[in-house]
Amino acid sequence: MTTTFDRLVIEPRRTDEPHAKPGRTKETEAAQSPSMVMLVLLAAAGVVVYATFLLNPANRGDWLPYLMVITAETVLVVHALLSMWTILSAGYDPRGFSFHHAQDRLYGISEIVRDRAQNRPRDWQMYLDERPVGIDVFITTYGEDLDTIRKTVSAALGMHGKHEVWVLDDGRSDEVRDLAAQLGARYVRRLSKNGAKAGNLNHALSITNGELFVVFDADFVPMPDFLHETVPFFASDDVAFVQTPQTYGNLHTVISKGAGYMQTVFYRFIQPGRNRFNAAFCVGTNVIYRRAAIDDVGGIYSDSKSEDVWTSLMLHEKGWRTIYIPKTLAVGDTPETVEAYTKQQLRWATGGFEIMLTHNPMSPKRNLTLDQRLQYTVTATFYLTGIAPLLLLAVPPLQIFFNLTPMNLTMTPLTWLLYYSGFYVLQVLVAWYALGSFRWQTLMLAAVSFPIYTRALLNAIFRREQAWHVTGSKGAYRSPFAFIQPQVLTFVFLALTTVVGAWKDLSNGYPSLALAWNATNTLILGGFVLAAWREGHGARRSIRAERRAAHVAPALATAGAA
Repeated sequence: MTTTFDRLVIEPRRTDEPHAKPGRTKETEAAQSPSMVMLVLLAAAGVVVYATFLLNPANRGDWLPYLMVITAETVLVVHALLSMWTILSAGYDPRGFSFHHAQDRLYGISEIVRDRAQNRPRDWQMYLDERPVGIDVFITTYGEDLDTIRKTVSAALGMHGKHEVWVLDDGRSDEVRDLAAQLGARYVRRLSKNGAKAGNLNHALSITNGELFVVFDADFVPMPDFLHETVPFFASDDVAFVQTPQTYGNLHTVISKGAGYMQTVFYRFIQPGRNRFNAAFCVGTNVIYRRAAIDDVGGIYSDSKSEDVWTSLMLHEKGWRTIYIPKTLAVGDTPETVEAYTKQQLRWATGGFEIMLTHNPMSPKRNLTLDQRLQYTVTATFYLTGIAPLLLLAVPPLQIFFNLTPMNLTMTPLTWLLYYSGFYVLQVLVAWYALGSFRWQTLMLAAVSFPIYTRALLNAIFRREQAWHVTGSKGAYRSPFAFIQPQVLTFVFLALTTVVGAWKDLSNGYPSLALAWNATNTLILGGFVLAAWREGHGARRSIRAERRAAHVAPALATAGAA
């Protein structure tokens, strides 16, 4: 009986096949679906029609709310159109002839035959162009719990293909050191924490010599075939790194579901589309690099906490090629709490705004193609779409309190709703199709995260140092309300505005669009506040249970001794 790896080596792919690129694959099938293409085209048309409607001078209302709507919607419309363009490019599969040719010859037949009795594919030497390739696997840790690290290190050790696993511990934990020794991994502890994660990786590169190196966050557990599916790409000398998706296994809270599903469209459609433009960027984990490429740009970029995107930009400016494959090869954790989500988004958004303000991709100084300039501009300005809801939240109160309307009062609510739906409803339908169902948690987080992104923009403008936080780290409990005070105040203000608007509509004898709009915003903010309250209530209950257990255990021990 032969194994999969036996077949890969003993029965190689024919080299005279006429097609340099395979057709539809499991990963690209969704992007190539005619239904998806139709939805994207309809949504793009809806965006254009809505933009035309807003810009029509005949539809303009009072200047202040109108400018607020135009500013917010311009950001949203431009990003929506660019996203549609990228999604329509997502059917491209980077696994061409050279990949399959290299994958078929990745292992030596003699080693597999010799190892047949022990069946230890993790010891099989990998080859590229008939020469052995050295691979280092870096697992970065900074305060994660031992069980989390144990799962990741154990899985990394078990990956198919010969490699060396290194635990890079910036938490300086003796328990992590002992765990690494117990599992059989190498352990590295720096003398300083300069450069955060980037500094940790650069230090590891200075003491290792693998031609390729893999990076996993401590909470992302790799699958056995990670190297088998990524290493063959490096048969092409111009490939700098191969990125795989972040797939999450902890979607059991409102926050984790919203944060996790928020990334789905990006990993299933946006990143694959960027392959077409050689603009797929690294996301910090589940990635394998060519050491020579990183050496070419002076190491992992360490002047930003978003070292992944910055390093990708430096590589593209140097002419390197990057690959993204939409195949799950590691499963990890997304933020489960308001605190973790806030800190993660603040770090990501600050990094994007730093690019926008200090390294404009559209500048003629950048050695990028036009497609790459556009893609990095989208990346640098993406989090402006999270600030736009703040402007839109303020529009209904202007009408309720001051009778200032963004659009012409002679327009019927049905007309406004028709154009509005052509934009937003079709966007929701695209996301619904991509996710497989309606994910209200994602829409809620997208609408209520404006304080995070506003703070990130200010951090980037004033060059404030952004503290490093790890998604999976465990620390002392802090109430979620310590991180959402702006959202709570906004909710209270909108709730009072809804009451005032309802009273005015009753006096006028007819319902207004402003009241419906404001009431909807109030419900969204209220849902988020409720989720935070439930999170805090659950955490306090767990703490009380732990304290009771801590008191009961000594009493039981004393009773047993007596």
